[in-house]
Amino acid sequence: MRIIVFTKSIVFSLLIFFSLSQKVIGQDHGEAERTKDSHQVQENGEAFDITSMIMHHISDSHSFHVYGENDGHFPNALTVPLPIILWTDNGLVTFMSSEFHHNDDGSVVVEKKGMKFAKFHNKIYQTNNEGALSLDEHNHPTNSKPLDFSITKNVFVMLLALLILLVLFGIAGKSYKKNGKDAPTGVAKFIEPLVIFIRDEIAIPNIGEKHYRKYIPLLLTIFFFVWIINIFGLIPFFPFAANVSGNIAFTMTLAVIVFLVVNIVANKNYWKHIFWMPGVPVPMKLFLAPIEVIGMFVKPVSLMIRLFANITAGHIIVLSLIGLIFVLKSVWVAPVSVAFTLFISLIEILVTAIQAYIFTMLTSLYIGAAIEEEH
Repeated sequence: MRIIVFTKSIVFSLLIFFSLSQKVIGQDHGEAERTKDSHQVQENGEAFDITSMIMHHISDSHSFHVYGENDGHFPNALTVPLPIILWTDNGLVTFMSSEFHHNDDGSVVVEKKGMKFAKFHNKIYQTNNEGALSLDEHNHPTNSKPLDFSITKNVFVMLLALLILLVLFGIAGKSYKKNGKDAPTGVAKFIEPLVIFIRDEIAIPNIGEKHYRKYIPLLLTIFFFVWIINIFGLIPFFPFAANVSGNIAFTMTLAVIVFLVVNIVANKNYWKHIFWMPGVPVPMKLFLAPIEVIGMFVKPVSLMIRLFANITAGHIIVLSLIGLIFVLKSVWVAPVSVAFTLFISLIEILVTAIQAYIFTMLTSLYIGAAIEEEH
């Protein structure tokens, strides 16, 4: 088993090396000129911009870039388009992202319902009648942006993770229905220990046996959803992978859900300990109350930042280590970079589950504190 895992990790590292080598070969000269202040190295008259490479692979986009360069010539790249869904002053506008010809510099204009749209730095703007974007002194478009409800990479992966959860737990549920109290089989054999772990090691100790059943569905959903999302983002060059947990909007949404649940189910004892802590002198109550109120908002913020930072950091480290090969222009750096990449990748495998566990654990702690009865 260890040999298999080790072999897969080596293959993963080689795939990263190969993918980035193609990135260097096909580096767009115009893009290099736009980012000439970044840390880059000249090779064969073309520049490798490590910053753009990293941001390209960890950011969201309107299509899946599988292979090659998105330089406006589709035969040179393998890209899977996703639906563009915009809400404008004239109503709903939909089309596929391939109509932009996988171009991100605003040079390709799509005309729908008498309106013209261009994509610039992964954002869609409505152009003027001539199909041009107006840029300010900082090279930022001043054109209006329609409301973008497009199915981006992150949205697609979240929907895919939801589908996987429904299929897995649907199969597990049928297994229990078929076998009754017998030992679980198939998928249920894998899921049951995890469910029991969440119940016995997280929900019951932190929420209590009296109330845990009410919140176990939320905890299980958070754990499995975050874990699967993290797994999808573990291999940046997998065709249908995305760095969802590395998107601050995603982690913020999860944190807001936890914040709302905690404060909606909170009892009067919880609020009393925040605004007028019992058993404490009045001057100290006046001092502690603002701190406790601030703590109400710091807790979800910590959930948001922790998940976002840990997942993003792992991806950036892996991409930076491989990028060193091309920045230093030395083949002798490759063995060291690949070795460290393999090591970080193995750590990331653990981090995917650990971060899901920590998020679930802290959620149960916050809920437990909110519903704790008066001693």
